Amino acid sequence: MSTGIIIRRVRIEDWPQARDLRLEALLDPVASVAFLERHEQAAARPDEFWQERTTRAATDPHVAQFIAQAEDGSWLGSMTGVVERAGGNGALEGDVVEVDQVHVVGVYVRPRARGTGLAGELIRTVQEWAWSLTEPRIERVRLFVHEDNARAEAMYLKAGFERTGVALPVPGDRTRRETELAVPRG
Repeated sequence: MSTGIIIRRVRIEDWPQARDLRLEALLDPVASVAFLERHEQAAARPDEFWQERTTRAATDPHVAQFIAQAEDGSWLGSMTGVVERAGGNGALEGDVVEVDQVHVVGVYVRPRARGTGLAGELIRTVQEWAWSLTEPRIERVRLFVHEDNARAEAMYLKAGFERTGVALPVPGDRTRRETELAVPRG
């Protein structure tokens, strides 16, 4: 990763940049397999939605969005961790949470920063946050990757994630699968 990039937790006042990065991510060619939301849906949301979403990601002890910021202030990528409690339902239909864990969502790195190691740095930051939590004590960090997103899966495997054997249908398209990858507490 190049020097001059900082990774930090999103701040409340960052909501316009958080909105803009999300909308850009939803226009990315792989967005249709990487996100469970369409650009048109997100673009129609009022400013209050983005303000509340960013405030939660900045202040909630069980949700944290991290951004990679270049020296010029531009954002290069983002990743969010969400605490999931054992016994609850997970993100996808049929997903049962067996241990207290952090689910990584909203992963996006701008094209100019891909292949630089930035995604790995964001993953390490989310993991450090997850392992620092004491209530609940996190047992693993996990995510789902679409079966057609081989580049993302390769990046996650390189970052230390392993396939768990769980594959669940994509919401709205039961013919396609999301594969679970996880890193246990070390």
